[in-house]
Amino acid sequence: MSKLFTYALAIAVCLGTTAMLANNNRNLNPTTNAEALLAADGAFRDGLYLGRLAAENGQQLHPAVGRWSDEQDRASFLAGYRRGYDESLAHVEP
Repeated sequence: MSKLFTYALAIAVCLGTTAMLANNNRNLNPTTNAEALLAADGAFRDGLYLGRLAAENGQQLHPAVGRWSDEQDRASFLAGYRRGYDESLAHVEP
């Protein structure tokens, strides 16, 4: 009975340690997670594309947020538009 308890305890300790290490490594770089969420957001990607296109064509900063009906999508589109516009201008200007 004592051997069985010792084996069960050893297995439980190994599993617990493995679970803690797996959870610890998951959130080492929160920036990567945020970027992955933005890359998966359709409104953000749409704004990023249209912002880059507007800057490359020399248009003024004028995002068409009416393309999206939800407030969260509008905010995401606007953030993407501004990022795309600014990044594109940064590459053009010396």
